[in-house]
Amino acid sequence: MVPARTLNCLVGLLACELLLAACGKPAPSAEEQAAQARAEAAFKASQQAWRVRRLAELTKPDGWTSLIGLHWLDPGVHRVGSGPDNGIRLMMGPAHLGLFTVRDGKVGFRADTEISLDGEPSKGGALLSDANPDGASVIGFDDGKGLATLIERGGRLALRVRHADADSRVRFTGLTYWPGGRDWQVPARFIKHPAGTTLEIGNIIGTTDRIANPGALEFSRDGKPYRIEALDEGEGTLLLVFADRTSGHGSYGAGRFIDAPMPDAQGKVVIDFNRAYNPPCAFTLFATCPLPPLENRLDLRVEAGEKAYVKPTPLQEAVE
Repeated sequence: MVPARTLNCLVGLLACELLLAACGKPAPSAEEQAAQARAEAAFKASQQAWRVRRLAELTKPDGWTSLIGLHWLDPGVHRVGSGPDNGIRLMMGPAHLGLFTVRDGKVGFRADTEISLDGEPSKGGALLSDANPDGASVIGFDDGKGLATLIERGGRLALRVRHADADSRVRFTGLTYWPGGRDWQVPARFIKHPAGTTLEIGNIIGTTDRIANPGALEFSRDGKPYRIEALDEGEGTLLLVFADRTSGHGSYGAGRFIDAPMPDAQGKVVIDFNRAYNPPCAFTLFATCPLPPLENRLDLRVEAGEKAYVKPTPLQEAVE
């Protein structure tokens, strides 16, 4: 047992050492403190503005939370609507939307109710999928609150349906975030791949796609090196699809996304993990999200960005 007098002396010596260490490091000047305060305020304002935009985009009338269906269209004729006598039954919308005919990879549509096609009143016609360079045809119904488009995934066609009154939108519970901070704005080095390099990316519906993979980003955290393969979907940014030690433990289990800027002339990029966001599949069953490749599963707890989305519980729905 250490005598009390000896213990007091040890504590006193430690306090003196800490005091001397503090004396050896000059306190920041008033100007430096003001600059730090301005930088922190600018960071918080920028992050808040990004979060506001993110929420607005996610919950707009035709945002990801408005999805109500994903219906595969095999070759043949499909009657579509919310009525029980349809081959493809919609969650909401007119009892009989119309007839879809799929032949030789092409889709024709004949409306059974008032609809618009690409914003104009129509009885139907040939439909284009999202594989078309000009985008997919858009069928509007329920006075524009409902939208149906063709998507192509893994060589198959599907009808993606949205509605502004979707339960997932009108009962949206909000977004929550990890603490994050300025230290999660991490400088990285872009390692360029040979032109034309692609990466095979699996998605949540069980198919795979080859996506342009222009390079990788290398960075360090707490002295340990990490690497993320970057994707280019033609949006003018690098898409980072990653999982980390918080995936399934506070963050969405199937990973998160980050939109990073293209590298500068010196190959430098700043990865802002505070802007890691959940893929659409975190909010709806009707999206076709890419999954993190093995190369992008980080042995790191990224306690920044969006946390896992908490959907309304049956109890909440009953109360409402």
